[in-house]
Amino acid sequence: VVTSAGAEVQRPLATVVIGGLLTSTPMTMFLLPVLYPWFAPRLVDGSVQKSMD
Repeated sequence: VVTSAGAEVQRPLATVVIGGLLTSTPMTMFLLPVLYPWFAPRLVDGSVQKSMD
């Protein structure tokens, strides 16, 4: 824990950065693969129909 000048400003920023890293990593690893099959067929179907017309 740093107690030098400016530490009181950097601590909240560091908390947000670390929190973002800790939440974005599991979301990318677990949530995105779960949601991808739900969205992917809609994107593929829409692009296939448009290209065939």
